[in-house]
Amino acid sequence: MTANFYALVEARRPAEHEAPLLEADDGTVWSHRAIADLSGRIARALETGGANRGDRVAAQVDKSPEALALYLACLRSGLVYLPLNTAYQPAEIECFLGDAAPAVFVCRPESADVLHGAAKAARVRSMFTLDATGGGSLLDAAADRDPHFPTVEARPEDLAVLIYTSGTTGRSKGAMVTHGNLAANGEALVDAWGFTASDVLLHALPMFHIHGLFIATHCVLLAGARMLFHSRFEARQVLHDLPRATVFMGVPTFYTRLLAEEDFKAGAAPNVRLFVSGSAPLLIETFTAFEARTGRRILERYGMSESGIITSNPLDGERRGGTVGKPLRDVQVRIADGGDRLLEQGAVGGVQIRGPSVFKGYWNLPEKTREEFTADGWFRTGDVGCFDRDGYLSIVGRAKDLIITGGYNVYPKEIELELDALPGVAESAVIGVPHPDFGEAVTAVVVASPAARPDEAALIAALKSRLAGYKVPKRVVVVDDLPRNAMGKVQKNVLRERYGR
Repeated sequence: MTANFYALVEARRPAEHEAPLLEADDGTVWSHRAIADLSGRIARALETGGANRGDRVAAQVDKSPEALALYLACLRSGLVYLPLNTAYQPAEIECFLGDAAPAVFVCRPESADVLHGAAKAARVRSMFTLDATGGGSLLDAAADRDPHFPTVEARPEDLAVLIYTSGTTGRSKGAMVTHGNLAANGEALVDAWGFTASDVLLHALPMFHIHGLFIATHCVLLAGARMLFHSRFEARQVLHDLPRATVFMGVPTFYTRLLAEEDFKAGAAPNVRLFVSGSAPLLIETFTAFEARTGRRILERYGMSESGIITSNPLDGERRGGTVGKPLRDVQVRIADGGDRLLEQGAVGGVQIRGPSVFKGYWNLPEKTREEFTADGWFRTGDVGCFDRDGYLSIVGRAKDLIITGGYNVYPKEIELELDALPGVAESAVIGVPHPDFGEAVTAVVVASPAARPDEAALIAALKSRLAGYKVPKRVVVVDDLPRNAMGKVQKNVLRERYGR
């Protein structure tokens, strides 16, 4: 049998193929068959566009049913799907296309002219467009195609998705996720969270991130369930549709915004059996306030692009606030010291993982891949954590000063490189400070150059043209110098203490 993940999706499809899969914002209902047929037509269009098995297909498109069909088309064709954040600026897209060398690039119609040069420089064979309402040249090319497309044979180790994670050196790394990885994690989650064909997921997450693309969508597809498919998170619209849902997944920001709504009360979600939070740490205050307001406990879990979900609080049993639960089925987690030696229970150290959902390595970075895996095959997540006596994992810190804002990962070095190149900036340090809505707010501390003192608004405006919005600092503080230790290293812990209030 083929290990193509799409074949598993096909096998789990409801016997009644006209059963609804998703309901869009405008009320349009798409059946499992309709999405499958559209994915077959798109697969043929990609093939005609020059994409061959193993080639990458990059997509910077808005969330839509058609965008989901594009993802599934890539899987069934043996192509490698490369999702790109819709907030990425042209300079960032140029870097991704140059590194991944995709055969096909799909973008929004309004971005086509601006990104044409980047696609040409990366030797992209075909460029298509797709808008938020399903319009664009991709659907035009797919319109008259045969929807019956035979699913390509694949091995578990064959690449399915290339998803970029931020790099601490300023260079993003492409995590190579295989068909076997997707299947292992998807099936484990359906089991762990009790998904069935009767579930209705309220899907308000973006589709360029593993939370919305893998975690939420795969649970629905593998259970033969359905979803209320919101194009974006809007608290009022979520409140309106929650009574029709049985499961809701979100980042902590979603929960703080729901709690800010006066109408969000105990009876607001009468049929929701499960609220899941991830992609960023859930503050214990949010966990407690949510339970007090609704009588429900949020299920917090822990995952990353390189592995999918690693641990989860239990569906049945104690959901322990401040922890991310226990390892999923077939996932091994250990806490180790700097020398990769196993630490005793309760000790704080580096979180290392092993199992069938752990990725294949980093695209075009064999040395980096070797560095991140131990000699005995464990992946070093870069997170710092500990197990309690009952086996619940807590993440107590993050290596290399990662900032998580609104569920998105931001590595300071990338922003510092951009800041340091701007007029009036001699040096910069970027930190995350507590924020009631986003969890952490990106904050920059800069040293003025002797020639001129930079203006905060001007620096932020300059960064907005170079970086995705979520990476742009909320504040820029100008100082005379940065605190350093005896070795000359900037003490970011001091900066966080100083400006975190």
